[in-house]
Amino acid sequence: MKRREFLRTVGGVALAGALGDLAGASDSAPLDIGSLFEANSPEVLALAKRVMEKCVLEKIMPPTPPLKNTWIVPGGPHYKGQWIWDTMFVVDLLSILPGKKKLIRDIFQNYWDFQDRWNTSAPEYARDMITVAIKTEPQEVRQFSQIPILAWGVERVYRRNGDKELLKQCLGRLERFHDWYWRERDLHDNGLITLGAYTGKRQHAKWETFDYECNMDGLRMTVHPKRKGPKEGPWYADICVPGNNAYLIMGERSLARLAEIAGDKKMAARRKLRVKKGVKGMRDHMWDEEAGTFLSVKRDTLEKIPVATIGSWIPLAAGAATEAMARRMAEVLASPAWMTPLPVPTVDRTDKRWKSGAFWRGDVWPPTNYQIASGLAAYGHKDLAADIADKIFRTAW
Repeated sequence: MKRREFLRTVGGVALAGALGDLAGASDSAPLDIGSLFEANSPEVLALAKRVMEKCVLEKIMPPTPPLKNTWIVPGGPHYKGQWIWDTMFVVDLLSILPGKKKLIRDIFQNYWDFQDRWNTSAPEYARDMITVAIKTEPQEVRQFSQIPILAWGVERVYRRNGDKELLKQCLGRLERFHDWYWRERDLHDNGLITLGAYTGKRQHAKWETFDYECNMDGLRMTVHPKRKGPKEGPWYADICVPGNNAYLIMGERSLARLAEIAGDKKMAARRKLRVKKGVKGMRDHMWDEEAGTFLSVKRDTLEKIPVATIGSWIPLAAGAATEAMARRMAEVLASPAWMTPLPVPTVDRTDKRWKSGAFWRGDVWPPTNYQIASGLAAYGHKDLAADIADKIFRTAW
């Protein structure tokens, strides 16, 4: 089924009152998921109800040390903790439901509580990091972060439920987290961030992004190129990947918009300067006209790594491409290398390492597809965006 056919079937699938009456609902109000959706098809209503139950409500966990508040668990029995990446997609959908403002604030509070615990023993340069996953005890604390989309997640929630208390709670903490990212990952002050882990372990640094992408096969861990001292370790990767760079820019744009909504013009101005520097860094050093996309580069030499991966397309969602770059990216995305029967694969299909079901090395992820399609549409390439969405919907349906 194509996306547009799907939309006709559901009759526009209205979320009954979700953007209006729900804003004033009590957190303790009884929840009837079925009453939130309107559609012509009972099968579609049943699917929507099941998605919200299985993918959202079943992910809510009671407080578990060191998490003092309700938290969100990702899928699978081995993942015991609250991640950054997974949680943002859950709270995005959770914010549709009535009476969930306090619950969502509690979920975000777990990140800020971690920040405080981390800062009690972290050296000054490492302060205000937020870990990839706040693991439940007795698991060890993860000493690296993850794709920086917390601010994007807060904006998604606010756009749905208008919770200004969430902004008061989060904005200052988000800015501190972003400042840590730039301080500890933009090691040459050129607008490009690398990866890293205070354990010095290569795989831990790779876990800070789409962890098994082919562009990181040659990654090495090094000491800080400028900071010296007897306690310094090999905590910094020698590669800058376009995915994390684009996500940080996207997060900065969200933070700037939210700061303006909150009336903090100075914060908004600070974040816009970061956006400007990050965009320039990506355009100057990561763009490759022949490849028609953004490529990873060696951190110290800026030498490009000649393989495009899923992270190469996230700059569309971040608004990091020029109009001409976006046109070229759309051309390449429409080619057989990327327009697979189920697009978009996580690596160029012409790369010898591509395998259709390999983890971040050929498989397909709906969240990244959504962001890429949204970016294409924002640049005016709506037919290609719709084609990607159509194929995802057809497969899912």
